[in-house]
Amino acid sequence: MPKVLKSAVPVEQVAAQRSDVAERVRAIIADIRERGDAAVAEYSAKFDSWSPESFRLSPEQIEEIVARVPEQVLADIRFVQDQVRTFAQHQRDSLREFEVETLPGVHLGQKHVPVAAAGAYVPGGRYPLTASAHMTIVTAKVAGVPRVAACTPPIRGEVPEATVAAMHLAGADEIYLLGGVQAVAALAVGTETIGRVDLIAGPGNAYVAEAKRQLFGEVGIDLFAGPTEVLIVADHTADPFVVAVDLLSQAEHGPDSPAVLITTSEDLAREVLGHVEALLPGMPTRDFAEPAWRDHGEIHVVDSLDEGFALADTFASEHVQVLTEQPRQALEKMRDYGALFLGPGTCVSFGDKVIGTNHVLPTRGAARYTGGLWVGKYLKTVTYQEVTSSESSVRLGEVCGRAARVELFEGHARSGDVRAVEFRREELPWNPA
Repeated sequence: MPKVLKSAVPVEQVAAQRSDVAERVRAIIADIRERGDAAVAEYSAKFDSWSPESFRLSPEQIEEIVARVPEQVLADIRFVQDQVRTFAQHQRDSLREFEVETLPGVHLGQKHVPVAAAGAYVPGGRYPLTASAHMTIVTAKVAGVPRVAACTPPIRGEVPEATVAAMHLAGADEIYLLGGVQAVAALAVGTETIGRVDLIAGPGNAYVAEAKRQLFGEVGIDLFAGPTEVLIVADHTADPFVVAVDLLSQAEHGPDSPAVLITTSEDLAREVLGHVEALLPGMPTRDFAEPAWRDHGEIHVVDSLDEGFALADTFASEHVQVLTEQPRQALEKMRDYGALFLGPGTCVSFGDKVIGTNHVLPTRGAARYTGGLWVGKYLKTVTYQEVTSSESSVRLGEVCGRAARVELFEGHARSGDVRAVEFRREELPWNPA
């Protein structure tokens, strides 16, 4: 049995906080449905102190904003977007369209059709996540989405210039300085000035995540998202200081971000605890990282790596970092995770910011049934059928008639009947004519 050196707060306490968020989000969405742009403007002024004549940036405004961004920042944005684009293109190339003849004259095919319009939500607030522009917009464009409408909130009433530059360089067709529930709702239901989209992607705070959850079905979403999560599987070969730094690197996302260590070494576990306590007081983001570690940090000591991998799967964590002697064992041993980071040469922060894989990943156990955002999320895999052989149409019609009547679907059966007899010039016993 694992030995627990540190545990998290009870899940009931977290659930109570979510209930209040859900009610507030429901009211905002209902208001925007009813009043459109007027409601959007009111909520933007209330929550972001932002009430421009138009939330959409004009090409001239975008050009002026990008011109103010330092050249090194632009160069880094281009570098990272190249990494994301390259990986997304490989994903797109791995998706095969085909047509096959399954019976004489029976042609079945598969196509991948991009959605017509996608919304990209790029978080702002305290942390202007320029990287989310790369992950949502670049990936959509590689998928072939013709219209990408991107939203990001102002930061304390100011334009987030680097984020706007990232959105523009990524290929956004429309850029709106608009955040929060009001942005998600406007994209999902449409207003007088913001056209509705077919799918919304991108991370956000609890309110943004809840808005996506409530609107799902009316609009597609990338996935149900919660606070950022990190889980580290480590053995005796790991550097406890590096483990501590990497745990805190994700805890700074927010006060409710889980950070979990599973290790075969109790000595390492205790050293990590000591490093965390030493590092936290000097972190500029201590106000988030400290409560995250206090309330949602966990340390488990296990007897073997097999036990550790099995325990890690029960968390189905967004990010799993493997700091062991043979990290690639996790590829065979583990099943439930958003993304794996193997060995000390990489880290979750690389995935978040620069390496090229997508950082929009499943949280709250969703890794049990889905992966993260990828180029395929923007594509609809559709099928088509054509029967050009009269003999095959007759055969299928006969089988369809029998199969449908077993299920008591007489209408379906008759659709089969008319094809079964059409080429044989037979009469239909159920036809009153």
